[in-house]
Amino acid sequence: MSQVTTQPSINQIWEWLDAVPDPEIPVISLVDLGIIRDVAWEGETLVVTVTPTYSGCPATDVISEDVTSAVRAVEPGARVEVVLSPAWTTDWILPSAHEKMREHGIAPPEQASADRAFLTGEGKIIPCPRCGSRDTKMVSAFGSTACKAHFTCTSCLEPFDHFKCF
Repeated sequence: MSQVTTQPSINQIWEWLDAVPDPEIPVISLVDLGIIRDVAWEGETLVVTVTPTYSGCPATDVISEDVTSAVRAVEPGARVEVVLSPAWTTDWILPSAHEKMREHGIAPPEQASADRAFLTGEGKIIPCPRCGSRDTKMVSAFGSTACKAHFTCTSCLEPFDHFKCF
C-alpha cells in the first residue's frame, strides 16, 4: 500500500517563513522585511524566492541558509533562489515591521521613495524612535549595518539607527 503525502499549503509555508528573523534586525522577520518574494510549488519542489536588501548585502548567504533550514525541516527537497531584479525597495517592508523597528529603537524608513538625501540622512528630519522628537542629527551615514544611518536625538540624548530608504 502506498502512502499518500500532501504538500503543505502556500499559506502554511509563509507562516513558517514569518518565524525566520532577519539576521541584522532580529526583531523583524524576513517576511516583515519584504525580502521573501515568492513561495511556489514547481511540481514536487518547493521554491522560495528571496531578494536581498541590496546586491552586496553581506547577510545574503546567512538569509539563504536560514530560509533553507526553515523549509527543509518539512520539505527536504526545497530550493531557495536569490533574485536581484527587480531590486528590493523599502516600499516592500510591511507596516507592522515599521512599528517593531520603532519599539526597538530603530527609526524606520519615512517615505516610499528613495533620494540621495534620504540615503545619507542629510537635510532630512528623522524622528527619534524613542521619544518622537524631530530634533535629531545624523552622526554617521552608516550605522550598525550599511542599510542604516546613525543618529542622535538632541531631546532625549539617545543614539539610534535609521533604516535608510532605497
